[in-house]
Amino acid sequence: MSSASTRAAGSVGVVETQYADLPGPVQLDCGRKLSGVRVAYETYGTLSPERDNVLLVCHALSGDAHAAGESSRPRESTRDGFGAEDRDGSAGKGLGWWDGMIGPGKAFDTDRYFVVSTNLLGGCGGTTGPSSIDPETGRPYGADFPVITVADMVRTERALLEVLGIERLAAVAGGSLGGMQALQWAVLHPDLVDAIVVIASTHALHPQGVSWNAIARESIMRDPGWQGGQYYGTGRAPDAGMGVARMVGHVTYLSAQSMGDKFGRRLQASDDIRYTITDAEFQVESYLRHQAETFVRRFDANTYLYTSRALTYFDLARQHGDGSLERALEQVRARTLLIAFTSDWLYPPQASQEIHDALKSTGKPVELHVIDAPYGHDCFLLEEARQTPLIRAFLNLEEAP
Repeated sequence: MSSASTRAAGSVGVVETQYADLPGPVQLDCGRKLSGVRVAYETYGTLSPERDNVLLVCHALSGDAHAAGESSRPRESTRDGFGAEDRDGSAGKGLGWWDGMIGPGKAFDTDRYFVVSTNLLGGCGGTTGPSSIDPETGRPYGADFPVITVADMVRTERALLEVLGIERLAAVAGGSLGGMQALQWAVLHPDLVDAIVVIASTHALHPQGVSWNAIARESIMRDPGWQGGQYYGTGRAPDAGMGVARMVGHVTYLSAQSMGDKFGRRLQASDDIRYTITDAEFQVESYLRHQAETFVRRFDANTYLYTSRALTYFDLARQHGDGSLERALEQVRARTLLIAFTSDWLYPPQASQEIHDALKSTGKPVELHVIDAPYGHDCFLLEEARQTPLIRAFLNLEEAP
């Protein structure tokens, strides 16, 4: 059942993305039902005869189903961590976005676990989203796609697992929005999840994070190319607004220290300023423009809008606890591992501490590790070597180093 066709030491090898059509509609929080849903997914490792070794990996806003190994098809890289190109070079083009964490002997060990990674509902990486064809009209959904939530993403993931004949999960893991999905799994399906690994995430995005996401969405919707979301097939798209949204988002993933260390105030193309408004004078400006250009080529603007809105709606206390986080988490049965990073100001360690304290107050098994690292929110994609022993010890019920 594994989709990995070849394998080298430490790697799951060359992987082909697979697709499954859900047999029934997905009931959404907004009240609508979404029929004809297709889910893109990949698997790594071998499913045990008892089907009890399944580990679901959930991606962040800009990810997709290709989490590990080398893609069998040419594609734009989703390895978006700070300095990814410097780290990976051309070899990173086809690598999965969490390749350093998934594989034989890695944090999510495919010698032990059957790892499943999906593209989330609303995505543009093969799962039904705004750019998909609406079966009722024969045209892309565009802005007619229903507004979705993290819980809707989890319902879709569960429906896929049912198609694959998988009834329960040994663990659910993810960073950022992926961590929100892991928490949502533990709340919605406490009897189906043994453990969750929640990295650089939160129980509810803080107001500053909500604000930055609002600015990013406004930049897309105010671009004339957005055309009310119905830009497919018109020859125009909100590329400029999408580029600005990516610049804004990317800066929130970094830290002042990491940007200062990498760029400082170094100029891009000369030894002195050139008195220009339009050109990128500083290296950091050129870097952000490059990030925008590459992101626009691979990501759909409407997917950005819908996914961004879903993560800002996420609020466990409001949705499940009548304002109380402790009440929202009181039915959770999964063992919980929380990892946060000192320089992450978008998903600060305080949020993980609040989750830890709420679980601890009701006697739930939980552990929290705060890693001192300088790369901001992107640490969850970069500090793989420091996360790996913590995750392996947690999943293997060993003493953490």
